[in-house]
Amino acid sequence: MRLRFDEIQKQIDTVAMGKKNVIALVDCDSFFVSCEQKVNPELKGKPVCVLSNRDGCVISRSREAKKMGIRMGLPYFMAKKDFPKAIYLSGRHDLYGDISKEVMAVLKEFSPKVEVYSIDEAFVELTGLERLYKKNYTEIGQFLREEVMKRVDIPVSIGISSSKTLAKLASDKAKSMSGGVYHIHKHEIIDVLEKTDIGEIWGIGKNLTLMFHKNGILNAYELASQTDSWLNQKIGIHGLEMKHELLGEMVSPVDTAVKLPKSIQKTSMLSKFSSDLNFLKNSLNYHIHRSCAKLRKIDAKCTGITLMLKTKDFKSYYEKRVLAKPTDYEFEISRVIFELLDKLYNPNVLYRSTGVILDGITHNSEAQLFLFNDADDDKKARLTKCFDRLESRFGKDVIRTGFTPD
Repeated sequence: MRLRFDEIQKQIDTVAMGKKNVIALVDCDSFFVSCEQKVNPELKGKPVCVLSNRDGCVISRSREAKKMGIRMGLPYFMAKKDFPKAIYLSGRHDLYGDISKEVMAVLKEFSPKVEVYSIDEAFVELTGLERLYKKNYTEIGQFLREEVMKRVDIPVSIGISSSKTLAKLASDKAKSMSGGVYHIHKHEIIDVLEKTDIGEIWGIGKNLTLMFHKNGILNAYELASQTDSWLNQKIGIHGLEMKHELLGEMVSPVDTAVKLPKSIQKTSMLSKFSSDLNFLKNSLNYHIHRSCAKLRKIDAKCTGITLMLKTKDFKSYYEKRVLAKPTDYEFEISRVIFELLDKLYNPNVLYRSTGVILDGITHNSEAQLFLFNDADDDKKARLTKCFDRLESRFGKDVIRTGFTPD
C-alpha cells in the first residue's frame, strides 16, 4: 500500500514545522586531479587523469578528461591507447590526505559541527548560522565555496537541505551548476524525488535497487510513498530511516566524533605477472608497512589480518587470522601474513596483485584496558616510533622493511 500525494506532502509539512535543521554536504570536485592541479597549476584546464596503485586504472578525471569520454575505472593501458592526448598521473595519496586536512580545517572554522565523511566529503551543520553570517543558507554555501577555493585552491560543490540524504542529492545537482551550490527547500522535495532514480539515492546499492525494481519502485518519490510497515518488513530500520530522510527529517545528525575505519586495505597490481615467492613477499611487505603506518597514525591497533592474492585470470583468494592481542607492529603482522601465504601460494600460478587487510581496529586507549604488556612491547613501540619519525622527516618509504624494489 502506498501513501497518497497529499499524505506525503503532509508528512513533509509536519517535519518542516518542527526544528528547522540545515545541513550542507561539501564535496571536492575531481579531488585527486584537483590536488595535482593545485601543486602544478599548468595542469589546469587540461584533460588529466589520476591512476590507481601501480597505475592500474583511472580513479579521478578532470572535467576536460570526462568530456573526452574517459570513464572511471578504465584500465590505464586502454586509456593510453584510446585517449593518448590525456595526461596520466600516478596517484599520490599522502599528498591528497594532507590537502584534505586543509579543506576540512576551513570547514571547521565556519561551523562547530563538521563530520568528515571521506577524504573529499564532509557534512557541515549550518543550522542557525544565518544570523552569524547575515546571509541566507545558499549565500553561506557560496561564501564557503569561495573561501575553500581562495585558501586551499580546491573546487567544491555544496548541497544544502534539511537531512543528509537530501544534502547528498543536492550536492550531486550542484556539480552540474555553474554556481556550484544547490539548496533543496521544503517545497522542492517532491519534485526532486520524482526526478531521482532509485539507484541515485545515497545508501542504495545494486542489490537494493534490484529489490525495489522488482516491487515497481523506480524513483525516490515512489520509495517515500511506501508505508512504514512495508519498508520495515522489506528492509528494516534502514528503510524507515531512508524514507524519513528523503522527506526532510534529519534522522542522522552531523556527528563530529572521529570514527576509526572498520578496516585498512592496501592492495595493488604487481608490475608484472609473477609466481616468484620472494617477489610476492616484497609486494606484501610494502603493503604491511603502509598499513601499519596508517594504524599508528590514527593511534590504533588491529586483531584481524587478511592476505589477498589475485591470479592472472582474476580469481581472488583470501586467508585470515585473528590475533588474541591487538598489534601495530609490522614484523609481527608480516610473520602472520607469510604464514598465510604459505597456505595460499601455488608456484604453478601466475599472480597479478597482492593485498593486506587489517580489521578489528581499536584505539590504543581502549586496547590498553585488556592488554598485559610483555618485555618486548616497549622495544616494539620504540622501533615503530623510530620508523614514523624517519618517514615524517625524510618522506614516505624511506624505511622499507624487508622490501627490495621491483
